[in-house]
Amino acid sequence: MRILTCRIGRLVALMCALATATTAAGAEFVSDQHEAAVREGTVVIYAATDEVVARELVLDFERRYPGVRIDYRDMASSDLYRRIVAEAPEGGVADVVWSSAMDLQVKLVNDGYAQAHRSEQTAALPKWAIWKDEAFGTSFEPVAIVYNNKLLPADLVPRSHAELLRLLAHPPTRMRGKLITYDPARSGLGYLLHSQDVLANPVVFWRLAEAFARTGIQTEPSTADMLDRISSGNALLGYNLLGSYAALRAARDPVLSIVLPRDYTLVMSRVAFISRQARHPNGARLWLDYLLSPSGQRLLSKNAGFYSVRADVPAESAAGDLQQQLGAAFRPIHIGAGLLTYLDQLKARDFLRQWQDTIAPPP
Repeated sequence: MRILTCRIGRLVALMCALATATTAAGAEFVSDQHEAAVREGTVVIYAATDEVVARELVLDFERRYPGVRIDYRDMASSDLYRRIVAEAPEGGVADVVWSSAMDLQVKLVNDGYAQAHRSEQTAALPKWAIWKDEAFGTSFEPVAIVYNNKLLPADLVPRSHAELLRLLAHPPTRMRGKLITYDPARSGLGYLLHSQDVLANPVVFWRLAEAFARTGIQTEPSTADMLDRISSGNALLGYNLLGSYAALRAARDPVLSIVLPRDYTLVMSRVAFISRQARHPNGARLWLDYLLSPSGQRLLSKNAGFYSVRADVPAESAAGDLQQQLGAAFRPIHIGAGLLTYLDQLKARDFLRQWQDTIAPPP
């Protein structure tokens, strides 16, 4: 028994020593990467994530890694995609590309605009959040219905797509011209969400589009613009808005309320990759690893309303908690080649034509 105890003691000691050595090696690697990033000086990030949402993340990164400055360039998702393609022949500008338009991100990766990255942080991600070791999911964000709770009575609030259809079958006068959603022709994210809605339930989506036309629909290219209209009363109800942005706004704007449809709720992930032409590759890797780290994920969850893709963050901030909350209604949009379906030129043309023909006001 004494011999066995002794051997177990040695084994535990050896395991502790290995763990300590691994931690030390990891810390040394990060330190070396930080030094290399300092020599580069800057990380240029092209992002379709509002700067106000990412501000604390950027400040925390620069505090942790002094000498590395973040050049954060916020733009619409469609503009971001076009910039990456247009600048590539001249050597590119962006080091990291971070966007909510999952399909456009996957297309850029598929077309060779990204480079592979493997690290301790990427190894900690669930498999669904990694594609080709080049594209990485950084968040989980439900797609929501948002309404003005001062102007829309509780008994009219739809809790599912079917209830929204019933409401719009015989809309009260107050609803006419007061609906709002993304314009898929002007927003890459809007195109993604509407086209994924078609895949989830094509009959319901196109019936909703017909109802939008009868009732009168406003369109905007961003969730922020739609939230402004709902808050002011220019719109009463918004369809397919980003739940993360809506939750942040609702925390300081009591007239806004959020519904996650109980029949199905689409859940998207903001996708990041390192540009194949990154001029500051060490800084780019340092930023991406920080974004995917427990610290970065906690800050995103706290300040941006995103659910974390990692399991080792507080449960209420993690994707598993969102999945438990939604139950059978949980409908994640998976990162991968399947997202390219509606980027086919013919499919995209047909979708946008059908959308425009459907929502155009009757003569």
